[in-house]
Amino acid sequence: MVRSLWTAATGMNGQQANIDAISHNLSNVNTTGYKQQRAEFEDLIYQNLKLAGTPATEDTVTPVGIQQGAGVKLAATQRIFSQGSLQATGVDTDVAIVGDGFLRVQQYDGSYAYTRDGALKVDMTGQLVTSEGLRVQPEIILPEGFDIHTLSISDGGRVTVKVNGETTPTEVGQIELYRFPNEGGLKALGDSLYKVTNASGDPIANRPGIDGMGIVKHKFLEMSNVSVVNEMVQMIVAQRAYEFNSKAVQTSDSMLSTAANLKR
Repeated sequence: MVRSLWTAATGMNGQQANIDAISHNLSNVNTTGYKQQRAEFEDLIYQNLKLAGTPATEDTVTPVGIQQGAGVKLAATQRIFSQGSLQATGVDTDVAIVGDGFLRVQQYDGSYAYTRDGALKVDMTGQLVTSEGLRVQPEIILPEGFDIHTLSISDGGRVTVKVNGETTPTEVGQIELYRFPNEGGLKALGDSLYKVTNASGDPIANRPGIDGMGIVKHKFLEMSNVSVVNEMVQMIVAQRAYEFNSKAVQTSDSMLSTAANLKR
């Protein structure tokens, strides 16, 4: 009887984690380059009361055993790196990645992080940076006298701009993309940034559009890949599962109460 109380409680904890993941997805539905999270579960250890194959008689064995489970636990929060929809912005420094790949940026401590957020800006020195001021790597520095409205970024990542009213654009840099053997192993840092881990593998660099790498679209942004409708359905399922587990707790409590009152 007590086992059922604890088993149902693990189910309630698991569905709470599920709701947490869904809430995080919904809160980032308008976050540029955000990738959906999915809560994944696995069953807990079993108590083996009888092993399958135990001899029943001299000539037979039991075909199935008796196992009693201890509930469920959160196994992983899988990051789903499917393509988000593209939104035309008309902003001269915006880029969207279509396909595989991340932009590399240098953090303030000198280490590298990776992002799908292409809402870039130009800082006081003319460098392309993120909204947090982190420099895009390799560095792209616009020369003095540039006209921001003539900035052009090709699908292959070639960056050109016209300087001092010249009619011929000047090439000022090349955007590179980075992909990983296991994108799901990246560590999310917040600020739409990811960091390399042992699980993700080392980054593989290349120009956009080469060897399976994605391309970049100028004056577009990649929006979140969260589907509000799907998340709402998952929320209803999680809510009902939470209710079922709470009913199991109430039922177990009622049965314990009945057993305790047998002497009366």
